[in-house]
Amino acid sequence: MVHPRSMLATAPPPPLEAPCPALQELQAGLLAPAAHIDPKFLYDTLGSSLFTAITQLPEYYPTRCEAEILRDHEASIARHVGAVDTLIDLGAGDCVKAERLFGALRPRRYVPIDISAEYLQTAVARLEHAHPGLEIIALGQDFHDALALPAHVPASRRLFFYPGSSIGNLDPAQALSLLTRVRAECAGGGLLIGVDRVKPRHILEPAYDDALHLTAAFNLNLLRHVNALLDSDFDVHDWSHVARYDEAHSRIEMHLQALTDVRVCWPGAQRRFSSGERIHTENSYKYTAGAFRDLLARAGFGDIQHWSDSREWFSVFSARA
Repeated sequence: MVHPRSMLATAPPPPLEAPCPALQELQAGLLAPAAHIDPKFLYDTLGSSLFTAITQLPEYYPTRCEAEILRDHEASIARHVGAVDTLIDLGAGDCVKAERLFGALRPRRYVPIDISAEYLQTAVARLEHAHPGLEIIALGQDFHDALALPAHVPASRRLFFYPGSSIGNLDPAQALSLLTRVRAECAGGGLLIGVDRVKPRHILEPAYDDALHLTAAFNLNLLRHVNALLDSDFDVHDWSHVARYDEAHSRIEMHLQALTDVRVCWPGAQRRFSSGERIHTENSYKYTAGAFRDLLARAGFGDIQHWSDSREWFSVFSARA
């Protein structure tokens, strides 16, 4: 049960027969000449748990680098951010990253937003016990296409927090669009965002294809989530995980590759995949510090500052609206 101080706002899912945009998006992607599935569908309850485990892997450096920055530069970041009434956490997950900022930023209100509403609700229950004086308004929604804040979230001194380099899942044009929408909702506040930096292939590829195959399980679980949403019949045993660095576009690409010829069916449609054919499931763009500063400026942000870890593998940017 959600405590009266907090609210988990999420609309009930429509029946499968209804013209649900998410189902239409899934079908369109699977039937496209180059099949693809949006990475937001990676994050059902199990997918969110698997990703939390991935962040503990030795190969997966972003979480540790970001934590180092927020720890070592906490005072400087807090000074640049200024007073915060409402901390809005985009892609909150287990809320742990934002929670580490509570002491330095002292927000009056915390608004975690995540597409995996069930996973978020578990995190909110934990926060209520740990921070009884904090107002929590939790939102189960996909904010990539539309950012809908409730009317009772005050439009003053808002800080949007977007950690983990999740902005890298969007291509540069999509990233600019999202940052522009965030800028419009800042209400004079700002943005604190984690950004992965360009690095050599031998560092990047193992972070997305680890020795324990947790990332492979995370990617393959996507097919089970699609089965649940679309009533399809993907068999994870027919597929393998592929991750590669596309240096020309400065991005990691994740795919699922068919191990054999396979036919996948769902109500009203089907598709045949040939052995070796791939479904594109995620991009993770990497930026130079200068390129991301320019992207923020194009989105309308100013007073931009950033901090990096000791190896300069990752950066945290603070920008004012």
